Amino acid sequence: MINYGGMLSKKEGCGIVGIALAHGNAAFPIFYALYALQHRGQESAGIAVSRGANEEKEKEINMPMWDIPLIKGMGFVYEVFDNQRLESLKGNMGIGHVRYSTTGASEVENAEPLLVNYKHGNIAIAHNGNLVNTAELRKELERDGRVFHSDTDTEVIAHLLAKELVRHDPIEAIKELMKRVVGSYSLVILLNNTLVAIRDPLGIKPLCLGEIRDENGKRGYIIASESPAIDMLGGELIRDVKPGEILVVKEDELESHQLYRVKNTAHCVFEYIYFARADSVLDGRLVYDVRMKIGERLAEECGVEADMVSPVPDSGITFAIGYAKRAKIDYMEGFIKNRYVGRTFIMPEKASRDTAVRLKLNVVRANVEGKRIVLVDDSIVRGTTSRRIVDYLKKKGAKEVHMRIGSPPIIAPCYLGINTPTRDELLASKRNPDEICEFLNADSIEYLSMKGLIDSVGIDESNLCLGCLTERYPVEIPGEVCIARQLKLTQF
Repeated sequence: MINYGGMLSKKEGCGIVGIALAHGNAAFPIFYALYALQHRGQESAGIAVSRGANEEKEKEINMPMWDIPLIKGMGFVYEVFDNQRLESLKGNMGIGHVRYSTTGASEVENAEPLLVNYKHGNIAIAHNGNLVNTAELRKELERDGRVFHSDTDTEVIAHLLAKELVRHDPIEAIKELMKRVVGSYSLVILLNNTLVAIRDPLGIKPLCLGEIRDENGKRGYIIASESPAIDMLGGELIRDVKPGEILVVKEDELESHQLYRVKNTAHCVFEYIYFARADSVLDGRLVYDVRMKIGERLAEECGVEADMVSPVPDSGITFAIGYAKRAKIDYMEGFIKNRYVGRTFIMPEKASRDTAVRLKLNVVRANVEGKRIVLVDDSIVRGTTSRRIVDYLKKKGAKEVHMRIGSPPIIAPCYLGINTPTRDELLASKRNPDEICEFLNADSIEYLSMKGLIDSVGIDESNLCLGCLTERYPVEIPGEVCIARQLKLTQF
């Protein structure tokens, strides 16, 4: 996947959705919901549905066996599914997934949902997040005789849950699961004919609950990574799934169980900066409003004399609008983005990376020639693409290019669901602002302050995960500083 914004090396993780209808086929609404979550992952897509008890199989093996057909493949949602495939997925309840790899290689074996058989039936599971104790848990499960078919942490979760379900009822099994896994996880799970959703006790990754109607107008439920998936289906957002909460949907009934509570959460701040769609509502906040505030604050803190404000599309657009509004400088597009360069584009090895940038972004020469430009982006990772973009503007006649970044410098890796480079590869890890500016060939560069970011998001610093900006993480990671969040088991 080619992505020439400032976040070239930040992969989003994944998008998940679970739907339970009173009647009808859940596969089609899951398909449309995944379209709304496509920005969260473009490597693979998959859908699993619960179709009913497989009586023939049950007699053969003398144990409960629920029929959960699954289709998944590499590519965009529309590349994996067509009408015939969706029609074959009969069932009024199901889950879906779009993936960007954070744990496990980009190959079909690691595509989700994953399906695991256990003593009392079947488990299909889709995961957004990243565990930090995967290796330890996997070794334990392999000693128990569990066989793995992928190298993802999702399969570790599935096998661990299957192990607990043999000994406990579903709620108790999930409680035991949550005691063992460390990291970030929003999950949607099919347990035979039951839909289950789980959000980790720190609420690192987003998850929300909505209400939709089936073809007969009867109420159904949708649980998804972001609210636009609910909007796509004409549904109504009810609320966010609470950190440490599990939702259970069976036979049109919704149950909530608050298993864990923490004094402080750790919502990923980059959901607000970059990952989530601007029209998403995360934890009660419209992301578009947050990004407008970031842009306005950036203008207040880092103002510079200029003739125009331009975003690096698409990630910098809302920031740039906010900046231009507060600075009272014209907002103009310095670049036009070619939206038809997708994951299937192949660049010959001998072709220059400058050509790759020009393929994706074309400078509007008439807008930039002779101008002093404020170029706004959400963040900078390695900086190589940002440097090419600055050079491209100057080659087209820009008089000055002043970079303004809508987050503090990224100085450390993320271990909780974002595929970021090592410290050595991060531009800001070992360089001061003057050195960064020189590397980018910019006339100036300034970043949003940490206070400016936190004020704009509107969530207290103690309830955000800022690890990649501060080198202080909300869970224990070997070799890193941990800000302890004490988990408390809630009686239910």
